[in-house]
Amino acid sequence: MARRRKNNRRRRGRSGFLYKLLSVLAICACLIAALTLFFRVDTVVVTGGVRYTEEELRAASGVEAGANLLLLNKARIAAGMTDALPYIKEISSISKKLPDTLVIEVEECGTPLAVVQEGIAWLISPTHSGRGKIVEQMPAASAIAAGYGVIDGCQLLAPSVGTRPALPTENAFQQTSLLNLMNALETAGMLERVDAVHLGDPSELTVELDGRFTVRLSYNADYERKLKKLEWSLEEGVIQDNMVGTFDMRGDSRDYFQQVIN
Repeated sequence: MARRRKNNRRRRGRSGFLYKLLSVLAICACLIAALTLFFRVDTVVVTGGVRYTEEELRAASGVEAGANLLLLNKARIAAGMTDALPYIKEISSISKKLPDTLVIEVEECGTPLAVVQEGIAWLISPTHSGRGKIVEQMPAASAIAAGYGVIDGCQLLAPSVGTRPALPTENAFQQTSLLNLMNALETAGMLERVDAVHLGDPSELTVELDGRFTVRLSYNADYERKLKKLEWSLEEGVIQDNMVGTFDMRGDSRDYFQQVIN
């Protein structure tokens, strides 16, 4: 009798566990069904875009109406948009607003500079990664007419829109310095003021700025610090509005301004 009662208890224990397991599975199935039936994408809102229309931005996201909002892959959406739209620097955020709205915030690349090769201008913008990005291709005459600053003294290898700019291996130090300089110029809000960047001299690079100044810099310098000193000189009245000349900023301790007298 004792053995029989023990067996009955075991059967009831197994039945109870099976019932609980089936209940959990049923609840999970209901939740999955709810996710499938509800929280469908009805609205995609994209902010931060200037160069692209809302329709272009939405299309590049790859998110279609009716897609399940909660199951969307944010990394895939971000990668798809930056690949499809070269002027997108990064996707700042992707948020889901229940029950049916997806909000995407984009950051576009800043003003590009142009490398001219064989009559074609390849427009390069800095990126947060420091690698730079070729954002557009256009006839050289159009780029010059549009007032883009020009990068000369270098040759891009196999340039293509949407890819990183690459110089020959022997010019790797120039490539690194150029991209670091462009990032520093953008951070300082000075990129639009650049007329030209000259890389032809292996001992230094020079920047033509504001149609008034030549700035001489060493390769692999601390460009952010140098540009802060330059901006201070221009804003604090050290350099007067009518002055034209050259800033020699290659030294570690002192920088010099040599005025050109016309």
